[in-house]
Amino acid sequence: MDRILMLIQAAVTFGTVILYGSLGEILTEKSGHLNLGVPGIMYIGGISGLAGAYFYESAGEPIAFVSMLISLLAALAGSALAGLLYSFLTVTLRANQNVTGLTLTIFGAGVANFYGASLMKLAGGVGQISVSVTSSAYRATIPFLRNIPVLSTLLFRYGWLVYVAVVIAFVMHHFIYKTRTGLNLRAVGENPATADAVGIRVTRYKYLATCIGSAVCGLGGLFYVMDYTKGTWANDGTIERLGWLAVALVIFSIWRPRNAIWGAYLFGFLYWMYMYISGLSRGSQELFKMLPYVVTLMVLIFVSLRKKRETQAPSSLGLSYFREDR
Repeated sequence: MDRILMLIQAAVTFGTVILYGSLGEILTEKSGHLNLGVPGIMYIGGISGLAGAYFYESAGEPIAFVSMLISLLAALAGSALAGLLYSFLTVTLRANQNVTGLTLTIFGAGVANFYGASLMKLAGGVGQISVSVTSSAYRATIPFLRNIPVLSTLLFRYGWLVYVAVVIAFVMHHFIYKTRTGLNLRAVGENPATADAVGIRVTRYKYLATCIGSAVCGLGGLFYVMDYTKGTWANDGTIERLGWLAVALVIFSIWRPRNAIWGAYLFGFLYWMYMYISGLSRGSQELFKMLPYVVTLMVLIFVSLRKKRETQAPSSLGLSYFREDR
């Protein structure tokens, strides 16, 4: 029973990182842009938040709430700027979206690991950096709920960013499918020329969707650094792997934010299940790590065979819009 509870906790923790990345990418793709730079943006969000917290805590006696706020704003600003760079290249300059996204992933990983190593050097060496005050603020739980047997372990022993991710998913779903602005965004993603013809400001929608989506992705990196690694920097490639799972989850959830909630936790469960099954060989462990991708391929095949429009990607996804051709 304890191993099952531990697996569920791991699934929720890693699922939350994946969920943030997926929600940000869903919003971006609804505008017609395929941003494969999600892992790099998550890296930038994580290192930006860590750097902000580190310099504040190093300046004197830190206040937990202020330190948490600084790291949150730094992560949002850093990841949004990465989204702005991607938007400028793909919307204004009409660069190839696939190449730009992959370049952003490599760039983000490089920048984050460079500054992560620099922060560790400033802190005194490898493994020395720790923003414990900020991390504890992110991992704080509700006191009167955390002692309920079993139920508290399943629902109430997580940092507040876990619950914010679920709220964002529901708010985003309502925005996309229940508001006029969301309808305009979907119109831009389906047919930007038609949207432009009826007066929708296509460029504005693409920029805002990509920048806000990138900021949401950055929260995934921040959550990983502050909650899972407890305010330290680890150059182990985990953020990058979770970022690619987030991209896969967009397809698995058929571009619907509410579906991404349970899909993210399922991915987290499948990915880490091998850790809690004894007697597995190294090869068997690698096969278990493949499960989220295998499930995504199955969903992709199923959706393609059904050919229902509401389960397909936005029609202009990955295609640059040339207004002159309208």
